[in-house]
Amino acid sequence: MSGAEAKEEFTESLELRREETDAEIKRQSQVYTATRDTLFPKKITHNGTHALSLEWVFGMNPALPAFCLQDHGQLVVFYAGAHVGVLYNHTSNSQHILQGHCHPISTMCVSEDRRWIATADRGPKSTVIIWDSYSGIPVHTLFECHLKSDVMAMAFSRDTKHLVTLGAEEVQCVYIWDWTNETDMTNMKPLWFTELDPKHGFQDYIIFNPNDSTQLLSSSESHVLFYSRTPGALQYVALKAKKTTFMAGSLSQSVFHWSKPEIITATAAGSIVVWDLEEDLAANQSLHTVKLIPIQEHPITALTVTDSCFVTGDTQGHINFYDEEFLILTSYTKFHLDAIVSISFSKECTEGYLEDCTVEAKPLIIRNFVVSTVSSTVVHVNTQNGRLDILLHKECGPIHAVACHPEQPTVAIGNHKGVLKVWDSDTKVILCSRVFETEKKIQCVTFDPQGIYLAVGFGSGAVHILNSRTLKSDPAECFHNSKDSIHHITFSSDSKYLATADDGKAVTVFRLQTSKGSKPRWTYLGRYYSHYKPIKDLLFGVHLDSTQPRLLSLGMDRRLVEYDLQKSDVNELLILSSERIEQSEVPTGMTWYPPLTAEQFLLVSSDQYKIKLFNSTTKMCRKTLLGPTYGSPIKKSMVLPLSKDPDTNSFYMVYITEDKVGLQILPLDGNPYKSNAVVCHPTGVSTLACSYDGQFVFTAGGSDSTVLSWEISFNALEGAAALGGKNILPFYALLEGGRDGKFYREMEDLFYYCQLRHQGNDSTKEWQLSTKIPLSEVPSLMRALAYFPTEQEIENMHNEVKFSKYAETGKYVTDIDLEEVIKLYVNHRPALGISNYELAQAFHILGDPDKRGRPVLQRQELLELLQAQGEHMTEEEMAECFTTLLGLNKDKEKGEEKALEARGRQHSGHDKNTSKSGDSEYSLEGAVPDEISMETFTDHIMCFPSSAEKSGQSSPPE
Repeated sequence: MSGAEAKEEFTESLELRREETDAEIKRQSQVYTATRDTLFPKKITHNGTHALSLEWVFGMNPALPAFCLQDHGQLVVFYAGAHVGVLYNHTSNSQHILQGHCHPISTMCVSEDRRWIATADRGPKSTVIIWDSYSGIPVHTLFECHLKSDVMAMAFSRDTKHLVTLGAEEVQCVYIWDWTNETDMTNMKPLWFTELDPKHGFQDYIIFNPNDSTQLLSSSESHVLFYSRTPGALQYVALKAKKTTFMAGSLSQSVFHWSKPEIITATAAGSIVVWDLEEDLAANQSLHTVKLIPIQEHPITALTVTDSCFVTGDTQGHINFYDEEFLILTSYTKFHLDAIVSISFSKECTEGYLEDCTVEAKPLIIRNFVVSTVSSTVVHVNTQNGRLDILLHKECGPIHAVACHPEQPTVAIGNHKGVLKVWDSDTKVILCSRVFETEKKIQCVTFDPQGIYLAVGFGSGAVHILNSRTLKSDPAECFHNSKDSIHHITFSSDSKYLATADDGKAVTVFRLQTSKGSKPRWTYLGRYYSHYKPIKDLLFGVHLDSTQPRLLSLGMDRRLVEYDLQKSDVNELLILSSERIEQSEVPTGMTWYPPLTAEQFLLVSSDQYKIKLFNSTTKMCRKTLLGPTYGSPIKKSMVLPLSKDPDTNSFYMVYITEDKVGLQILPLDGNPYKSNAVVCHPTGVSTLACSYDGQFVFTAGGSDSTVLSWEISFNALEGAAALGGKNILPFYALLEGGRDGKFYREMEDLFYYCQLRHQGNDSTKEWQLSTKIPLSEVPSLMRALAYFPTEQEIENMHNEVKFSKYAETGKYVTDIDLEEVIKLYVNHRPALGISNYELAQAFHILGDPDKRGRPVLQRQELLELLQAQGEHMTEEEMAECFTTLLGLNKDKEKGEEKALEARGRQHSGHDKNTSKSGDSEYSLEGAVPDEISMETFTDHIMCFPSSAEKSGQSSPPE
C-alpha cells in the first residue's frame, strides 16, 4: 500500500469514527432527540432529588409578554412568574417550570421557530439563559453579560444564530452574541457591540430585521434607533422627525416592514409613524421622510407583524389587523379585555380563511394567537371560529395572603385588589372566588381547624368571616373595629375564638356565640394595645391542665403577651401576663414545638439567626440553637403535620427567610446539615402555608404577584443530613479549621485546664481526670474562646444544661463534657459577631458630635453608662476590666480602684469632698482620653481587629 493510499484510508477511518461519535452523542442527547411532544407526555412528577421542588406557579409577571409555542394538537404558552419561566400546557393543565435564575426575570424572547427561549434576570450580575422549549433543558448561559446592569430587552435573529441584548446601564449598551458557538460561555464575548447616547432616551425594546439580520432597531418613548452591522462594528443612527410628528404622543413599539425599507412605529395617540430608510443610512444622517397616519382612537400598546399584516393592541383591549396601506382588515373588539401587553401568533398554519372588512371581502388567512394584558390575563383566540379561551385570569395584584384547608387539598389566595380565590391544589382548578367591592388589600386569610370558616383580614382594618365553601358572609359578621391594617389572623383549636393583630400594635379577639334554637354567630370580644412595637406573630394554644384555648402575641418590643380569654368579657379583653423574653435580639416569629419531649415548648426565632425554645408555662429559655443562615433570618415558621408514611417518623418544620423557603428536620440541635433552603421569591416572600397532609408548602411573593407551590421530599433532606455526619461530626465543621484545626486543639486544652483550675492549680492532692467539667466553669471557658456572653446568656446556658434531663429523671445536670461544650459554643455564640455598623449605631445614639461631626462619648458618660444601664457593672468589675484591657500594672490597678471608688461616691452623693480621680498618677484619666470616639473605643480600649478584617463578618455564612 502506497503512502497516499494509507493516508486516504486513515482519513476515511477517522471520518467514520467521527460520524459514529456524533451519532452516539445525538442518540444520548435529550435536546437533540426532543420533539414537540417530549415535554408533556403525561403528568409531571418530581424525582425527589431535592428537599423542595417547585411544582406549580400561580400567577405571572404582567409586565412581560406571553408567547404561543404550540397551537395544534396541544396548546402551550410560555410566560414568566417571579424568577422562573413557565411552560404551560393548557390542554393537559400542566406546567413545566424553567428554574435557573436567582433574581426576577426582566425580559425574555423566543426564536422564530419557537424552539429556543431566552430569559434574563435583574441584578448587578445579570444572567441570560437559553432553553430548549421541546425538552425544557438549559443549553447555554451568558454570565454577567451586562456588568452592573439588568438586561432590558432581547431578541433572536430570524435564523436564531445571534442573540441581541440591550442593557439598562446609565449609558446603555447593545451586544450581539453568537450563542450557537461552542466556545466557553463563561468567557464568551459579544461579536458586535455599541454604546448609546443617553439623549436618545431610555431604550426598552429591540428586534432584528426579519429580512436582514445585519439590521436592528430599538425604541424609547422619544426616539427610534436604527442599527447596521458591518464587519467588526455595530453602528446606529437616530431616526429624526419634524416636531409636529410627535404631537401624536410618545412612541410605543416598532417593527420592520416585511417588504419595504421602512420602519413602522406606534404612538400613544393611536397613530402610526412610517420611517423611510435610505440605502446608506449610516452615511447620511439628515432628516428622514416621515408619514404620520392616524388609524384609531385609543393609545396603541402592542404592535407586531404576521402574514403581511400589521397587528395592534390598545388600552381598550382591542386587537386590529391592517394591510400595508393601513386599511383595517379585521378586528377583535368584543372580548372585554384590558390594556394589551403582547400579541403572539402561532407558527402552525391555520386551515381555512376569513373574509376581510373591505368591500371586496377578500379571503384573509390569520393564524391563531395568544394575547396577554396588564392584569395578567392570557387568552387564546381561534381565528376560524372566533372563540376566545381564557388560559390565565389572575386579576394581578400583590399577594400577602395564602392559607390551606385543614382537611382538603384546598388553598385560598387573596391579593391587594380585593380578589379572593380558592383553588383545588391537586387539579389546579378554581373552586370558588369573590371580589370584594368595598374592601381592598387582602392582607391575611385563615381557615378554622374544622374548615367551616374562612376569615379574611384587610388593609382597612376590616375582618370578614366567610363560609369556606361559598365565600359568602353575613353582614353582621363583617367587623370594622380597627382602622389599622390586619397582618395576623388565627383561629383557636376549638374554632370558638378568632384573633387578629394589626399595625396599631393591638390584638383583637372575636368569639363564637352559640345558644339553643339560634344560629351560631361571631361577636366582637375586645381589643388591647398590648405592644409598643409592631406585633410579629399571633398564636393560639391549649392550656396544659385543661382543654381551654390560650392566646399569645409576640412583638418587636421583645415581649411575649398572654391573654386571659376565660375572664375576658365583651369590650374587656384582659392580659394574663407580659414578659420580656429577649435581651437584645428581636423576635421574628413563633410556633408551637412538637411533642418531642415531656415539656411543652414555644419555638421563637430571632433576627440574630437564633432559635430558642421557651417553656410554655414558666417562659424560661430552655434551649438556644443556631438557626438556618441562608442570607437572612427566619421570618415565619410552621411545623408540618406528622406524615402518614410509615418510613417517616420525624417531625419537620418549614420556614421562610427574606427571599427563601426552607425545610428543617426536628428535633432542633443546631446541625446545619439538617436544613435546606431555596430561593422562592427574590423580591421578598411575604408568608407561607402548608397543605393538610404536609406534602406541599405554598409561598406568597408579595409584590411579584405570584404564589409558588413546593413539593416536599423528606428522603432527600434526610439523605443530605446523613452525608453531613452523625452526633458531633457536623459541629466540628462549624469550628474554624474543623476537627484537626488549631482552634479545636485550643478548645480542648482550655477544657482540661478548666478541670485543673476547678480542682486547684496549687493543690498537692492527686488530680482526678474526668471527661467533664463543672457547669460553673462554662462562662470562663466561653470567654477564653473569645465569646463574651452577657449575664442573661450565661443564665440561659446554665438552665439549658441544668434542666436538660429534669423532665425525664427529676434531677439536675451539674457537669458537661467536651462535645456538649462544642454544641453549646456553636449554638450560643453570635452568628455574625459584632459589625462596624452596630458599633457606629451605638455611638450615634449614645454620643454627641464633636468638632469634626463624629459621635463621641465623654469619659464620665461612658463610666456612668457601664454602671447604670443594662447589666450594670460594679466599680470593682469595671476597674478589673479596664485594668486588663489597658494593660495597667498592679500599682495602676490600685490607683484606678481608688479613683473609681471616689467617682462612685461623688456620683452617688456620698462623698462630695473627695478629690477628683484625675489627681492620681495612675487614674483612668491617664489611660482613657476625655472624648472617646468609636475608633478610640475599638482600637485603643477593646483592641478589636481593623475595619478591613471585620468587614468579612458583616454577612451571614451561606
